[in-house]
Amino acid sequence: MGQKINPLGFRLGTTQSHHSIWFAQPKTYSEGLQEDQKIRDCIKNYIQKNMKIPSGVEGIARIEIQKRIDLIQVIIYMGFPKLLIEGRSRRIEELQMAIQKELNYVNRKVNITIRRITNPYGDPNILAEFIAGQLKNRVSFRKAMKKAIELTEQADTKGIQVQIAGRIDGKEIARVEWVREGRVPLQTIRAKIDYCCYTVRTIYGVLGIKIWIFLEEE
Repeated sequence: MGQKINPLGFRLGTTQSHHSIWFAQPKTYSEGLQEDQKIRDCIKNYIQKNMKIPSGVEGIARIEIQKRIDLIQVIIYMGFPKLLIEGRSRRIEELQMAIQKELNYVNRKVNITIRRITNPYGDPNILAEFIAGQLKNRVSFRKAMKKAIELTEQADTKGIQVQIAGRIDGKEIARVEWVREGRVPLQTIRAKIDYCCYTVRTIYGVLGIKIWIFLEEE
């Protein structure tokens, strides 16, 4: 069998950088890791609860965390920041309070900034959310994949591969379906490839969506 590796971890230090930047002693490292996960979950839950999302796409591309002794800087990269910008300062303050409450911070400040990404559908996380929304609404998986590829082509990418696995269309036997458009050179380390793995819960069961997007070669 082919040996598979996460394309992002494979490219760390060349075309890919870390999404969390902080330093910890070996004893406290695991706590820091759990803290990061809690912050990311808290932001996603807040957006799901408080935003009226028309298309089912939250639009979070990635969340970067930088920690200092007295400050935690959180940068949210969003495709559709309008969701948070309406009543902006109030929403962001609420979110900061929610994170501080979740993690019981007394002497550490949480600072949140929102940055917009230019091509939302050129990001695999947003695309995966779009496909998940389509599958939940019982749209045929081929149609959903085709539409996703069309959206990515508009975002000026060099290639895309989409894979869906599980009980597709409610069939009894689980299978894997995939489609590729353009080039996706997974073996080339210089190739800037964005990847995401997303789980979607449908009425038939859990489906897994994987998306590889080839952005450019450095």
